[in-house]
Amino acid sequence: MRNLVYILTILLFTGNCYAKVFSERPEVREFIAELQLSPQAKNQALDALSKLESSDEVIKRITTPYEALSWDKYKKHLVTEKRIKDGAKFWQNYYAALQQAQQEFGVPAQMIVAIIGVESSYGENRGKFLVLQALATLAFDYQPRAAFFRSELKEYLLLVTEQGLDPLELKGSYAGAMGAPQFISSSYRNFAIDFDKSGKIDLINNMHQAIGSVANYFKVHGWQTGKPVAYKAKIKGKKSKELPIAIAKDPKPVLALRTLKEHGISTKEKLSDLEETVALLEFDNGSSKEYWVGFKNFYVITRYNHSSNYAMAVYQLSEAIAKLQQQGTRKQNG
Repeated sequence: MRNLVYILTILLFTGNCYAKVFSERPEVREFIAELQLSPQAKNQALDALSKLESSDEVIKRITTPYEALSWDKYKKHLVTEKRIKDGAKFWQNYYAALQQAQQEFGVPAQMIVAIIGVESSYGENRGKFLVLQALATLAFDYQPRAAFFRSELKEYLLLVTEQGLDPLELKGSYAGAMGAPQFISSSYRNFAIDFDKSGKIDLINNMHQAIGSVANYFKVHGWQTGKPVAYKAKIKGKKSKELPIAIAKDPKPVLALRTLKEHGISTKEKLSDLEETVALLEFDNGSSKEYWVGFKNFYVITRYNHSSNYAMAVYQLSEAIAKLQQQGTRKQNG
């Protein structure tokens, strides 16, 4: 089925120009000409694009994302014993930087660790795709999100120009995300920070800056320090069916906790502010479904990746890592 989706996507969204090197395509040359770059930078971009063609694998990957899996399968892929153990080890290795980021931005160390763990296995898997090729492929040969990826391609060319990098130098994900935190180009330019005051922002080789930049990203997007992320929901009766399930790609908190309570939905945890807005989340386990109450912080995680599956995986991984980390700390102190 996944291969069929890929084939249909190729037929629907690509044209006869698909096999040409990018620099020979009129729409690409027009795109480069309109960029606010120096003539030298434009020539550098065109020279790089003369060495690249559209990537079949990039199109295949974006049309069959892991986030489309059911929750039970997605969770098994990301919340693993290895990733939990590696997360605790990563926490120990970068303890000082994580504590500094937590204090400065109010984002829990465990959440920063989990993001980097999900995104790149703690820096071990930063992606195999040439970022320029991935972005150009999606910008010009994947019509459903062409506008978004043309914007990201523009941001990438500005980024490499600002940092004096070769456009063909950086590798990342099939969607053009880079470094240990897997920032897309616009996020790199807008939210990456020089956390260790080295004088240059570098998310490719500098883990301390990756840690600080993740924390900064969460803070800018509204992370609420000390507030919950999600609670498992307990449902009694059928009245809960009157309430809307949050959209998986955009689970905005729109329901008051009081409304959930009035419709037979509660949590094991005590809810003090019944006027606080939350999202009612549904997760598919194949043969069954589970329900959660998602708070503002859950929504913030989905600003990193617009998927409730993703946010829940990050949250549950962070909790498991924190538990293992605390056990290790108790052993050391005991």
